[in-house]
Amino acid sequence: MNITEIATPAYVVDETLIERNLRILKQVIEDTGCHILLAQKAFSMFSLYPLIGRYLHGTTASGLYEAKLGHDEMGKENHIFSPAYKDSEFPEIVELCDHIVFNSFSQLARFGEQVIAAGKSIGLRINPEHSTQVGHEIYDPCAKGCRFGITAAQFEREALTHVSGLHFHTLCEQDSDDLWTTILAVEQRFGDVLHDMEWLNFGGGHHITKPGYNLPLLKKCITYMQQKYELRIYLEPGEAIAYDAGYLVTTVLDTTYNDGDIAILDTSASCHMPDVLEMPYRPPLQQSGEAGEKPFTYRLGGPTCLAGDVIGDYSFDAPLKPGDRLVFEDMAIYSMVKNNTFNGMALPDIVIQRADGQCHVQQCFSYADFKGRLS
Repeated sequence: MNITEIATPAYVVDETLIERNLRILKQVIEDTGCHILLAQKAFSMFSLYPLIGRYLHGTTASGLYEAKLGHDEMGKENHIFSPAYKDSEFPEIVELCDHIVFNSFSQLARFGEQVIAAGKSIGLRINPEHSTQVGHEIYDPCAKGCRFGITAAQFEREALTHVSGLHFHTLCEQDSDDLWTTILAVEQRFGDVLHDMEWLNFGGGHHITKPGYNLPLLKKCITYMQQKYELRIYLEPGEAIAYDAGYLVTTVLDTTYNDGDIAILDTSASCHMPDVLEMPYRPPLQQSGEAGEKPFTYRLGGPTCLAGDVIGDYSFDAPLKPGDRLVFEDMAIYSMVKNNTFNGMALPDIVIQRADGQCHVQQCFSYADFKGRLS
């Protein structure tokens, strides 16, 4: 079947567009020798891990379940970072992961011996204290008081005997100019220990596959640190793998009016695209315009009881009516991994669109998926 025939709501991931992004990342790998990992926190559609694994070096995780997923479904390099690990989970994490990054020297002291005994690589997350975010402090790992990473003032250089790498992650959907200024901040605060390290992880948030991204500067950042400090460089993008490669297909259920036209959809910002409310942002929608740009403007909202379950204001060439289909773009990242069943909302189907345009339903969800989480 094609995309017009699938049941809604549904996430549709275009395999061809995923591979387009992977080819860009593979070129960076070939040109620089860096290692690039899939950050599963953004995109964990493991049915595509065999494809992703043909281009990238492996996965990175934020906890035990992601570590298991990367280990079981891709089976290549498997890295992990968490602000703090649980005693009950750590033995399995050590078994699953190659590189284990700690957020503090106290965590290193608590768990380091297990990593050393297993022959795995130990890393520390540093905080360069160099904010590049504007207006989104919730996504700023260098914001004052942030719990992520060790600042220069708290860095215990005498405790680095078994530490082989450093990790920083400061970006969010940003270009390489922000990476370059961050690297200079890392050098300023931690340059004296970089010569003693084997690797350096630039983290994620790199919009590498977005049109207009400064790829030459990214490569300069990588080769600069490689050559100056003789380091293996890691990047762990999530959004760059699935950027602009997925859709959320939805159907209009009803239209109403309150100081403007409103359309109720069978998808929810709160449940199915939570970043719309958290970021916040207005997702791109096919065949629509800004409010007032086209003749008919609607506020699009979901069917939940949350008054703020609003996707945004869009304009159309013709009035909307029940049964009309709408297709939101760039819905592969931070959607499936963050969705929920608030109000008993059903989770959207997960669909793969192949190169021939045919859609294959990868996963359907039912009442049992909602009920099974609650008792």
